[in-house]
Formats: sequence, C-alpha cells, structure tokens
Amino acid sequence: MDGPRREGQVYRGLSLTARYASFVKLPHTLFALPFAAMGAVLATYRPGTRLGWAEAGWIVLAFTAARFAAMGFNRIVDRTLDAENPRTAGRELPAGRLALGQAAVAVVVASAVFVSAAWMLNPLCGMLAPAALAWVFFYSYTKRFTAWSHHVLGLALGIAPVGGYLGVTGAWAAPWYALPVVASAVTFWVAGFDVIYALQDREFDRARGLHSIPAHTSTARALGAARWFHLCAALLFLAVWALDLFAVGWVYLLGVGVVSALLVWEHRVAARLAAGTTDLGTVDRAFFHANVAVSTSLFAFTLLDRVLLG
Repeated sequence: MDGPRREGQVYRGLSLTARYASFVKLPHTLFALPFAAMGAVLATYRPGTRLGWAEAGWIVLAFTAARFAAMGFNRIVDRTLDAENPRTAGRELPAGRLALGQAAVAVVVASAVFVSAAWMLNPLCGMLAPAALAWVFFYSYTKRFTAWSHHVLGLALGIAPVGGYLGVTGAWAAPWYALPVVASAVTFWVAGFDVIYALQDREFDRARGLHSIPAHTSTARALGAARWFHLCAALLFLAVWALDLFAVGWVYLLGVGVVSALLVWEHRVAARLAAGTTDLGTVDRAFFHANVAVSTSLFAFTLLDRVLLG
C-alpha cells in the first residue's frame, strides 16, 4: 500500500535537525528573506544611513526565526486537518516524527529569538515585533472563516521588506506610503501564488468547510484571480520606480521586468495543471523555483542598482 504523498522541499534525514527543518519547510525561507534584505538595501537611500554587518546578521536571524515560529504554529493549529488530507498526512506531526511538545517548544524558542533579535536592531523593531508575530499566527486560523486568507498570508510576508527597512533605519520612510507600496506588492505576489497552490486542496477544503478562492469558484476563475493579483504585484513593484519612492534606477527596473517574466512562466505552468497535462509534484517544484527566483532576483537587482547607480 502506498503511503502519504511526500511533499517537496523536505529532508529525508532522521535527525532532529532534519525533522525540524522539514517541519517548517526551511527552504521556503527563501521566499521572504530576500525581501527583508531588499528592504534593508532600500533603507540605505535614507541620508546618513548605512547597513553594517551586525544589522544584516540580526535581520537574517530575526526573519528566519519569525518564519520558523509562524510555520511551526501553523503546523500545530492544522495538525488534525493535515492528518485527514492525503497531501499533508506525511507531515511531521500527523506522521508522528515530531511530538506536539517538541513542536510547541520550538515555536516558543523561535518566537523568543525573533523578539530578541528585533530588540537588538532598535527599539522600534522591538516594540513592533509582538504585533508582527501576532499577525503571522493569526493567519493560521483564517481559512476557517474567510477566503481572503491568501492576502493575510501575503501581508505576513509583506512585513518582511518593512521590517528590513526599519531594522536599518529605526524610523519610518518618507513619503509615508513608500513602505506600504512595497509591502502591498509582496502581499499580492504571495496571494497570487497561494491561490494557485490552493487548487490542489480545493475538494478537501470544500468537504471540510474551509475557505479559499479555489474552494469558492471554478479553476478558471481562481487562476484568473491569481493573474490579477500578480499583475497588481508587478505594477506595485513598478510604482516604486515610477513614483520615485526610493532612488532606484534602470537596473531595478530591469529586475521588475525579470520578475514579470517569471510570473508569466508560473502561470503557464498553472495552466498546464488546470488542463491536466502535468502532475502536482512537477507544479510544486516549478512553483518553488519560480517563487525563489522572483524574490532573489528582485533583491539582487535592487542591490546591483544600489551598487552601480547609488
């Protein structure tokens, strides 16, 4: 008899470290961390501001810990649903590879590391850290009552560039809407790919009364919504340059073009899934590589723009 289908981006080792890494899908940190780094680079456009190695290290630690805590909390909250879903039954808690107590301790420790690292950056980050943690924990409950859960998740990652910026400056950006535009761009990007990802659980979500855009509509309309969300993301990333929110130049603009092309490719893969011409395993790998490419590319082009044109 076949066991539960194994998800992508997990580790096969039996050590506690490997189990914890699979528990939170550690490679998915590459979705948000480059945007935190991008926010830190944008912060250096503020007069008199520089990014040191210490700040960079605390930012990396803070966001890695925050994501660990958020994902671990989500796994704890969803452990019963995960056990019922064939796609997720092989996860660490349903499969018994981690005990509930081990998971809870890890979440508490990661949360403490995040808050401590935020205070090491500056008082503003330290004071905002509990609110950020509360938001990412809140996401875990949203599928139970709203189809806008995709955007709640999106904002959980959209906090990353804001936090990266504040970690360097300790003060809000001017104009006041500059950081919300960047956060909104990330929010719509995440919401778009999360809608596509949720297609594979549509029947399960409907049967359990869970809410998502795919669970409430047809595949074609769900993919249409995801395209609109990604168009909004591309336009908002473009607005950073067009509205001169930060002093980015043509290299950053080239990065937005690369990101847009990657999003188009991602939707071509999604269309093959909807047409039944590819399997979920292929889609999972394609989405992972595409989403990592989006975040790392935009960070790399932003950094290159700063170095070459700053």
